[in-house]
Amino acid sequence: MLEIIEANWLVLAVVLVAALLVAWWLFGRATSAPRKREYRPDVLDEGVGPAQRNQALIDAPPAAQIITPLPGAGVLGGVAEAVAVGAQDVVEEAEAAEIDRSDDLSRIKGLGPKLQALLPTLGITTFAQIAAMTEADLVELDSKLGAFAGRPAKDNWVEQARLLADGDVGGFESRFGKV
Repeated sequence: MLEIIEANWLVLAVVLVAALLVAWWLFGRATSAPRKREYRPDVLDEGVGPAQRNQALIDAPPAAQIITPLPGAGVLGGVAEAVAVGAQDVVEEAEAAEIDRSDDLSRIKGLGPKLQALLPTLGITTFAQIAAMTEADLVELDSKLGAFAGRPAKDNWVEQARLLADGDVGGFESRFGKV
């Protein structure tokens, strides 16, 4: 063993010096430069103003207790007004439901899920709209269908939609198969 050390003493000395330098670099840096602490403001440092404002919001009465009746309105005046507003809401919902009425376009043969998602973006939601299409309308629709161009004419969408819009399920099934 001594012979190996005598033969390679220069290499061992370089390794020992390198190990000491690495140890000094790792352990000397941690103790030589203490970390500098930075001030970070806290929410509570803003003072009592925001805290008092927040507490006032917490302690405030609910909005329902703040509402006061209109001057000159009797006890039933507020009730009648609430009923009128409720009735108006019901009428608006019924109108919206009638406007938003759409048919199940998946019943048309050749109209798959991608076209079912695409047609409402083009404003087509009912059988009656498809049944009323002319050749010019079909050409215009084809230009908007991209990879599905030609499908409305090929799959006879207009004829299928006419039968479905009229409620002629028997005629539809005899011509195009089961719904």
